[in-house]
Amino acid sequence: MICTVTFNPSLDYIVDVENFRMGLTNRTSAERILPGGKGINVSLVLMNLGIRNTALGFTAGFTGDEIIRRLQEMGVDSDFISVKNGISRINVKLRSIDGTEINGAGPEISPDKVEELMQKLDQLDRGDVLFLAGSIPSSMPDNMYEKIMERLKEKEVMTVVDAAGDLLVKVLKYHPFLVKPNNHELGEIFGVELKTREDVVPYGKKLQEMGAKNVLVSMAGEGAVLIAADGRIYSKPAPRGKLVNSVGAGDSMAAGFMAGWLEKQDYRHAFYMGLAAGSASAFSENLATGKEIQAVYRQVTE
Repeated sequence: MICTVTFNPSLDYIVDVENFRMGLTNRTSAERILPGGKGINVSLVLMNLGIRNTALGFTAGFTGDEIIRRLQEMGVDSDFISVKNGISRINVKLRSIDGTEINGAGPEISPDKVEELMQKLDQLDRGDVLFLAGSIPSSMPDNMYEKIMERLKEKEVMTVVDAAGDLLVKVLKYHPFLVKPNNHELGEIFGVELKTREDVVPYGKKLQEMGAKNVLVSMAGEGAVLIAADGRIYSKPAPRGKLVNSVGAGDSMAAGFMAGWLEKQDYRHAFYMGLAAGSASAFSENLATGKEIQAVYRQVTE
């Protein structure tokens, strides 16, 4: 069983507006609507790699219905919990204006709905995989990740945590199988600036000392570094390609790594799959397809 959790999923309305002018009516030159959220991105990339999984989280209103409909259309299984107060958020992304975004707030999630999610997660067992990705809505307890991992700690579920700051640090004591900060997030935890792959290694090791089993650090154009549970360090620059869209690249890397690990239980292969998936999504208008990921994989293993 493989599950992703997106506490606050969205409909992402992605638009290009040429010659944008403040205070005047502007018209789009291109637009797309996609289901959004870090866990949803992971689900989509896993599905593109042929790995069945279930997207969990909370939805509300007509936008929530549309998120579920679009995921079904894209072949992703979901089991979202419907909440009554508010609607699932709409995030407006103005691609042609320096990546400007306007993100909605999302619905209010009550304690009984949180418990309903917990009961779904209780079904996970040894060898299952759980992805916890992104921020926590203000209506939920800010220690939500800790609560989930405390509840599952005896079950030997492989947890993947992609979060920043205290949200990440506070779950390390539960020994997540994989954490995936980027170099900026890793630097912020320790109050340093990390620019090169060599820079991140000692601080990735510190996260291991604090409890993480594997630490995968994404570094955009610089590539990635894996500090693996077997004591080895894997480091690789980003493959050649044109950056088209960085949204979802980090989520793709986490999905690719776990897809590689589940396939061969080999850290080198998992690392290359993660780097390939993250890069392929960055080179693509949408999240990468399986074919695109395999093409980049061949490049990074040359």
